[in-house]
Amino acid sequence: MAVILASTENMPYDEWLDWRKKGIGGSDASVVCGINRYRSPIELWMDKTNQIPYQEAGEAAYWGTQLEALVRAEFSKRTGIEVNPANQLLQSEEHPFMLANLDGECTHPTHGKCVFEAKTASAYKAGEWDDAIPDEYMLQVQHYMAVTGYMGTYIAVLIGGNTFRWKFIERDEALISMLIQLESAFWKQVQEVVPPPMDGSEAAAKFLSERFPNSVSKLKIELPNTAIELIRQYEVACDNVNQYAEQKQEAENILKQMLGDNEIGMADDWVVTWKSVSQERLDGKTLKVEHPTLYKKYANKTSYRRFSVKAAM
Repeated sequence: MAVILASTENMPYDEWLDWRKKGIGGSDASVVCGINRYRSPIELWMDKTNQIPYQEAGEAAYWGTQLEALVRAEFSKRTGIEVNPANQLLQSEEHPFMLANLDGECTHPTHGKCVFEAKTASAYKAGEWDDAIPDEYMLQVQHYMAVTGYMGTYIAVLIGGNTFRWKFIERDEALISMLIQLESAFWKQVQEVVPPPMDGSEAAAKFLSERFPNSVSKLKIELPNTAIELIRQYEVACDNVNQYAEQKQEAENILKQMLGDNEIGMADDWVVTWKSVSQERLDGKTLKVEHPTLYKKYANKTSYRRFSVKAAM
């Protein structure tokens, strides 16, 4: 069962974000499980521990919110099932770190009271909705059912602005049990301010740069044996980056040759542009020579740690 933690009706966006930091929400579930395509566990951990600034909602999230009422109304129109908006932030009584901000609630003929979730999707993602729902949304609705105790979820989606689909998802006890276990472990890391395993995200790189800004000791240390495989991974990746960088440059050069003096080119559904851009930049070298005092006054000194991997001599 769930308790009402706060009313979200007319709640400012930044306040809503603050409330979300008090636990793990439905959209966080796929991140905790490591399958989210847009966010990594380390980034979510940094968010929950107040180590990254507020981020404005992107265009997709903005329009998803704006169209939520339309999707809800269309679902009711097509199914005859009334959906009640849920303007509340819910908290699991049994697992207080689990939160839920439902799009709505409705009733299933045999499963009783259930969750309603509204989605919008790009036309390019239509295939993901053919036989099931995307994995991250499956985890999201199972998370909601874990919080509320409900036995099912109706999920409706508007695809590409002109295709409407809806599905009923039953409660999956095995999946919910796994979610509770993973989210519990993650929330413990948040409370103890212990980062999850490092990954390849920009957030992880930012965390390490801020955690270890300067090299203090000049002593050589012996790395664990697991470092050998990581070094090999790094070297292979560098080789692939160089290979793909050359292929990318080749394609770019040939496309530029095709465009010539033209700014825009079309190929099937693709638009290729090569535009003229004018910029004004400060000539630091000339300023340093001709006005050294002024240069010194306004020059910013920065420091960073350079990372490299090379064979030992």
